[in-house]
Amino acid sequence: MRKYHALPVALLAALALTACQNGTGTKDEGAAHPEPASATVTATHPAEDGGSGKATSGATGTQGTTGATGTQGTTGATGTEGTTGATDSKATKGDKAGKDTTATRVSCNGSNTTVTVRPVRRPLNHMLLTVKNTGSKMCDLTYYPVLRFDEMQWAPQPIKDSKPQAVTTLAPGESGYAGVSLSAADGSGEWGTTSHKLTVGFQGRTPNSDGGPSALPTLPAKGVYYDSTLTVTYWLRDMDDALSY
Repeated sequence: MRKYHALPVALLAALALTACQNGTGTKDEGAAHPEPASATVTATHPAEDGGSGKATSGATGTQGTTGATGTQGTTGATGTEGTTGATDSKATKGDKAGKDTTATRVSCNGSNTTVTVRPVRRPLNHMLLTVKNTGSKMCDLTYYPVLRFDEMQWAPQPIKDSKPQAVTTLAPGESGYAGVSLSAADGSGEWGTTSHKLTVGFQGRTPNSDGGPSALPTLPAKGVYYDSTLTVTYWLRDMDDALSY
């Protein structure tokens, strides 16, 4: 029979230490798990930081709601100030006032004017009619004068190019003019004759209507020669314009 010798105590301690290092001591390593637990706690910090980041981004989302400043575009409703274009109604009032003043004016005729006739050197074979407002109201010289020499049975035609943009209106004391082309300078006119009497007729608000009493201006003593080319301008405010046709 063999005898076994007892192992020294120091050797047994060394073997136990080696077993722990090789992983055979599972209960001892389980006791080392508190460090990973603390690591888990550390991992929760990014989640907390991220949560605060989402909160701030959410706040910017509310800034997007400031897009409600688009409602400020609705303040473009101040375009309703354009409705102050209702001042156009004032313009219409002005137009109405203008019409009222037109209504207060009278027609120029032989009862409220004086009419004179004057032959001129230039243009050749022309004479000038001058009408002066001797009344107390403004009067309108409408269209053109209706001329009648002696007992002539026809009326001279107006020069269309002389038609003014607006009616010639005379305030008391003002004058209007009309130029008369008496005869053709080259002698091409027919029925030439000398007249000693002239009647100047006035038209009303509509063409060829009666504008009131006629005028009988005095002609030169030697009379006035005219032929079939006799024409007359519209009533004009400027004497030079009246003699430019």
